[in-house]
Amino acid sequence: MRVGAIDCGTNSIRLLVADIDGAGRLTDLVREMEVVRLGYGVDRTGLIDPAAMERAVTACRRYAATCRELGVEATRFVATSASRDARNAAEFVAGVEEAFAGLDVSPEVVSGDEEATLSFTGATGDLVAMGAPGPYLVVDLGGGSTEIVRGTTTVEAGVSLDIGSVRFSERHLGIDPPTPAEIHAAIADITAALDGAERVVNLRGIGTIVGLAGSITTVTAHLRGLTAYDSTAIHLVTATRQAHVDAASDLLHRTKAERAALGFMHPGRVDVIGAGALVWRELLIRVGDRSPGAGVVTSEHDILDGIALSIAR
Repeated sequence: MRVGAIDCGTNSIRLLVADIDGAGRLTDLVREMEVVRLGYGVDRTGLIDPAAMERAVTACRRYAATCRELGVEATRFVATSASRDARNAAEFVAGVEEAFAGLDVSPEVVSGDEEATLSFTGATGDLVAMGAPGPYLVVDLGGGSTEIVRGTTTVEAGVSLDIGSVRFSERHLGIDPPTPAEIHAAIADITAALDGAERVVNLRGIGTIVGLAGSITTVTAHLRGLTAYDSTAIHLVTATRQAHVDAASDLLHRTKAERAALGFMHPGRVDVIGAGALVWRELLIRVGDRSPGAGVVTSEHDILDGIALSIAR
């Protein structure tokens, strides 16, 4: 079965076209990502910016053309944080439906709980195959929200938190580079969010912390010293918590110009990676305190793969 999966988040929109065999294994045909910043200003205004909406809908037209050209049999479009929060989300939905006319596609504005489950499903298959110890704590760090999910073969508990790279860049880190006062205020918000998460998700006894999405893969590229972004050099990389903490701290304190000069840095991530790295750092410190023996694995397979697998099911 040939499927198309679209993940529309706060910062980026992504497409996966893949074949799924009878055992539920995915074979990628196309995997694309564009930074459209759909969530720009949503935290402040409650509305999707018109220019950001047009960028996202334009990307949808290209993705729809790809799905038609490759003969996709079924497509699922999942819209996350920005589309949940914005008062004009219905306008965005109408634009997407027009872009995908004839393919019977409408954006699903999923709940945080479903978003967490999709992320867990997409991320954990390779971990089982490589023998990474469970229970897993899957962390999907997005632009507007972060999903934290615990489980081994199935989800045990999950929570969606309103902490993300775009949201916190706009809310806290406005000076280049961020000031100690800005960082302190952001950490206070992250700490409060993680306190709430711990009332839902047990952070003790974790075997492997699994990091997903652009902020974490970018931190991983940095700790590996890559000169260009290479997903094959990032997927399933195992590194110490301290290596991640050090790399995240370095990115946080750099200027935007210094970040932009890094060969692996996507231009659309330059101004928000500081906040994303800060969220990742604080979460690793928290989980490390509760589960000092946990390892850290970065995965390039995430909610997008979970969306594709959900179509076959």
